[in-house]
Amino acid sequence: MYAIEAKNITKKYYRNFQGIKIPAIADKEEEYVTTALNNVSLNIKNGEFVVIMGPSGAGKSTFLNMISTVDFQTSGVVKINGKNIKKMSENSISEFRYNNLGFIFQNCNTLSNLTIKENIVLPLTLAGVSIEEANKKVENISVRLNIKDILEKYPDECSGGQIQRVSAARALINNPSIIIADEPTGNLDSKNSYELLSFLKELNENDKKTIVMVTHDAMVASYSNRVIYIRDGIIEKELLREKKEQKEFFYEIIEYISKESGYFFNK
Repeated sequence: MYAIEAKNITKKYYRNFQGIKIPAIADKEEEYVTTALNNVSLNIKNGEFVVIMGPSGAGKSTFLNMISTVDFQTSGVVKINGKNIKKMSENSISEFRYNNLGFIFQNCNTLSNLTIKENIVLPLTLAGVSIEEANKKVENISVRLNIKDILEKYPDECSGGQIQRVSAARALINNPSIIIADEPTGNLDSKNSYELLSFLKELNENDKKTIVMVTHDAMVASYSNRVIYIRDGIIEKELLREKKEQKEFFYEIIEYISKESGYFFNK
């Protein structure tokens, strides 16, 4: 079974011109419509670690949004753990998201007036989980992420690396099967990036979590099993790690990105 199935995904954004209806501009679509994704298909197996790369504006984050219930495609089909998301009600999607998906973003969005523990436990509180069970879950995840000693602190008393681990803890507190990460190391130094990536790799290898991550960084991408390169709304290249060492895979990614960068000089 696939964790994520995306078939012929197209996403169009229509400019908002007051008084102009979409059917009226059908013959001038290029002038009024931006196509962020164009007929993209991708299957991600359970337990895969997949990275999505590409230049700014390529459609990376748009695609991530389509396969994580954040937004919906204009056409095509997205299935997550076998469920056709677009056919579900809003309440069903919220419940499905809570039970299946964990999100880690570049900006952590912790609540400054809550302690670290309260920030982590918030999703469980909103879901009506008992205090006893919630405390047990916080204990377990805080030990794994090495943040147990800061649970009673407030966000402004913690470092950037600690806060990002808090964000990861909050994303994982309900044990989701799929982790969605959008530039999770973007605001971190090399030490904290390494610690977070090592933890995600551990989750993938030991806990069999499916991870889908967007990044611009080849080193970050080298932690994955597969790299999907998107340009201008289409999948341009797929790189497979297979049995390669991480260093070898890193240089393969660098080589491809270098060739892609040369594209602009050859235009």
